[in-house]
Amino acid sequence: MTSTRQNYREYVAGRANVEDTPELAAYYDELETFSAGALWTVANKIEPWEPKSDSLPMIWRYNDLRDHVLRSVDLVSPEKAGRRVIYLENPGRKEVAAAVGWLYSGLQVMHPGERASAHRHSASALRFIMEGSGAYTIVDGHKMTLKRNDFVLTPNGTWHEHAVAENGTPCIWQDGLDIPLVNCLEANFYEVHPDLQQATNYPVDDMTKAWGNPGLTPVGGAWEKGYSPMFKYEWEPTYEALSRLAENSDGSPFDGVMMNYINPVTGGPVMQTIGASMQILRPGEKTRAHRHTGSYLYQCAKGAGYSIINGKRFDWTERDIFCVPSWAWHEHANASDGEDACLFCFNDLPVMKALGLYREEAFGDNGGHQPLVG
Repeated sequence: MTSTRQNYREYVAGRANVEDTPELAAYYDELETFSAGALWTVANKIEPWEPKSDSLPMIWRYNDLRDHVLRSVDLVSPEKAGRRVIYLENPGRKEVAAAVGWLYSGLQVMHPGERASAHRHSASALRFIMEGSGAYTIVDGHKMTLKRNDFVLTPNGTWHEHAVAENGTPCIWQDGLDIPLVNCLEANFYEVHPDLQQATNYPVDDMTKAWGNPGLTPVGGAWEKGYSPMFKYEWEPTYEALSRLAENSDGSPFDGVMMNYINPVTGGPVMQTIGASMQILRPGEKTRAHRHTGSYLYQCAKGAGYSIINGKRFDWTERDIFCVPSWAWHEHANASDGEDACLFCFNDLPVMKALGLYREEAFGDNGGHQPLVG
């Protein structure tokens, strides 16, 4: 047979640069019969000079998707769907159902009186509440009430379920998970609770009340798990903390005033594989461009603005979601002269740092901003 493989040659010293010959083609064919191959035919492809993401910079506008998300309520029940979610698909990551890199995102909707079955899985998950009232999540028996812009964890291996109270309103929230990553590592398990629902054995919102006091740790509150015990991070104290910091700090030239959600026990990320942050851009503020390894999904929690990602401008307003692929140049701007803008973000930064793969670079010397293209 004749080989159809590509030979990724580069005319650079130290890189693979082997010309094809009939003898080599026959040799490659022989290797294939043993499920083997010659490294020099693929070395330049699998060892790129710098990261080359298959993900495309994307924006999902809430006003485009909201009616479709709500329509799913009339088409499928939570009992049959398991979870009634419209997931966000990146054209470059269709095969793994990722929004960017190895991160999944979707918009979940529930109506008053609905309660999804309890389950657990190896993937770590988070929720960011977008609209509605009366939503709650139960994680390992701890019930947390949820309001707009609240951020809640359902860490890997924890039993969790979601519901909306009878006296609530239709609720939509963003789901964020590392499902593609865990599947890539061939380590995902999924289990449905034998009773389909959990008993709530603790006072409502007990974990946030116990662990959500800045600078204070509960005596006797031993916690040895790798994820944060705080489960829910409320919007009001988050925005207040950001606003106070913005009054006293210039912040980062690349991210404005940004604060990480942390595990109060370790001071590290909220979960082992997913980190999260909230940043505030003051009226008229524009950040400098930079790039880094790791994939990022942003949601506008307040205000409006735009981001330039690899030279393309994406305008966003409240509830819009956009992604920044690994090693993509990006910068953000607040489009308003009178109102601040806030961006929630979740990312795979804990993985990048734990594996020693994090790298960051500032954009050139032309004031730090990218030229627009296209």
